[in-house]
Amino acid sequence: MAGAALLLFSFLFSGAFQANAAGDDGLRLRTVVIDAGHGGHDPGCVSRDGKVYEKNINLDIAKKLGSRISAAYPDVKVIYTRSTDVFVTLNNRAAIANRNNANLFISIHVNAASSSQAHGFSTHILGNGKHDLFSSNMDVCRRENSVILLEEDYTTDYQGFDPDDPESFIFFNLMQNAYYEQSLTFAADADKELVKGPIRHSRGISQDPFLVLWKTTMPAVLVEVGFMSNSSDLKMLNSAAGRSEIAQRLFNAFKTFKSKYDASLDYAAEPAAQAAAADSVSETADGFGVQIFALGRKLPAGDSSFKGYDVTAVKSGGMYKYIIRTSTAEDARKMFLQVKKEFPGAFPVRIEGDAVSAL
Repeated sequence: MAGAALLLFSFLFSGAFQANAAGDDGLRLRTVVIDAGHGGHDPGCVSRDGKVYEKNINLDIAKKLGSRISAAYPDVKVIYTRSTDVFVTLNNRAAIANRNNANLFISIHVNAASSSQAHGFSTHILGNGKHDLFSSNMDVCRRENSVILLEEDYTTDYQGFDPDDPESFIFFNLMQNAYYEQSLTFAADADKELVKGPIRHSRGISQDPFLVLWKTTMPAVLVEVGFMSNSSDLKMLNSAAGRSEIAQRLFNAFKTFKSKYDASLDYAAEPAAQAAAADSVSETADGFGVQIFALGRKLPAGDSSFKGYDVTAVKSGGMYKYIIRTSTAEDARKMFLQVKKEFPGAFPVRIEGDAVSAL
């Protein structure tokens, strides 16, 4: 297990800093990858009567979501990890997003439980959340990750990860999620929209070690849109109208997220507009800077991961946020333009005590 741990740590540590080759145009959200979970000989969750397969629900919602995005944003490239009933490995799902330099990865799934009382939707980003929340989601993670057992050489492709071995999950504590903030933003946008129906119960947003998310190099969120094992949820999931409404809710979340993504990263605006934005920032802020990544642990000063920059660690929201500090908001924007190619998940922030927020 030690050898597998070393390999997994090495991959995770380097993978978080792979540059997005989209160039300056990548400042806007230009490409979204929509991942319909399961497929082919992997049906996912199955209804109690054996007639409804998760893979079909996922695919229908994914295609409905994609068509809405394409209609509203002709300049946004919509890519599906699968558009038919085929099996796609978890590795390849992430690879599709990475090689297309996607700005957002949305993975669509349906939940299930031994109890028919469990119901509602949930949104997930990569990581290990609070212990109690993480523990409550372990069965979901184990089920979704067990898809790798259907792959021919999963022990090599996933550096020895075993979905049935609790120790394997420990190594997700080492994961550097450079896109933590943006992933969390989309998850919150999705949660806010999905609660409007047709399945209105929110089970919340959590950080969990889903393998389909850990090799992606962009903001990534997994959505469990409802419970196959709950009769009320299943009624919505098994109806065309219900699936259309879920797709619309996810589209509304995408629209909100894209607006924030484009606005917060478009620092090629006219100088006057930049000055106005700087003036609108509170004078009481403790400081400004550029967050280059976030981690669940503290790195020593001068760590090689900082690539020579003077970096401050601010503990906020249970994460250490690594920030190149600047004197003003305008300096933060200029610093962002300087470091964005080395740290593709970077963005300008303001700091007030232990609160870190995007400018």
